[in-house]
Amino acid sequence: MVRTHTPWGVWEPATLTEVVALFSWLPVHWWVAGGHAIELAVGHPIRDHGDIDVLVLRRDQLAVRRALADWEWWAADPPGTLRPWQPGETLPPQVHDIWCRPTSQQPWRIQVMLDESHGTDWVSRRSARLRRPLATVGRTSADGTPYLAPEIQLFYKAEGLRPKDEIDFTAALPHLSADQRRWLHRAIADTYGVHPWSPRLRTAAPDR
Repeated sequence: MVRTHTPWGVWEPATLTEVVALFSWLPVHWWVAGGHAIELAVGHPIRDHGDIDVLVLRRDQLAVRRALADWEWWAADPPGTLRPWQPGETLPPQVHDIWCRPTSQQPWRIQVMLDESHGTDWVSRRSARLRRPLATVGRTSADGTPYLAPEIQLFYKAEGLRPKDEIDFTAALPHLSADQRRWLHRAIADTYGVHPWSPRLRTAAPDR
C-alpha cells in the first residue's frame, strides 16, 4: 500500500485482511473492487495502490453505513466536493463515491462505491441498459474474499484510461475467458463507442 496525500487529507489504505474483517459479517452484497479486484482475479500483485475500493449496492447503503457507525463517512458530491455523510441520510443518485476513516485525526482507509440494482439484477451506474444477474457480478478468491468480476471492473476502468487502468487491463486480459472478453467488448462498444482496448478483446480467449 502507498501512503498518498490529497487536498482532503492523507490516504493510508486498509489491507485486504482488514477490509474482510470489517465487512464480512454484513448480510448484504459487497465486493472488493478497483485494482485489488483485478489482482484477486489474476492471483498476484500487479502494482502499488493508493486506496482500496469496496463496491456495494445503493439499496444497501444504510446497512453498510451502520457497519462502521463509529467511523467518519464523507460523500463525494460531483464535481469534486467532499462532505460528511450523516447517519440515516440516503445519498442521492449522483453520489456513488464515499471516503471512510476511523476519525478525523487518522488517514482515509477505505473508499466505498455505490452501484445500482433492480430486483435480482445488477445495473451499471454508467448505463442502465447494462445489467446482469447479481449472482454473476462477483467472484470469490481462494481464501473466501468476494471481489468484483474482472470484466465488470475493467468496464469501469475503460472510461478513464489512466496508466494504472492500462496496467490492470494488460494483466487481466490473459485471464479472461472468451465469454468475459465478449461481454466486455460489447459493454465498452455500447457505452463508450470506439475504444483502444477493442482490438485486443476481439480475439476471444479459449474457454477454460
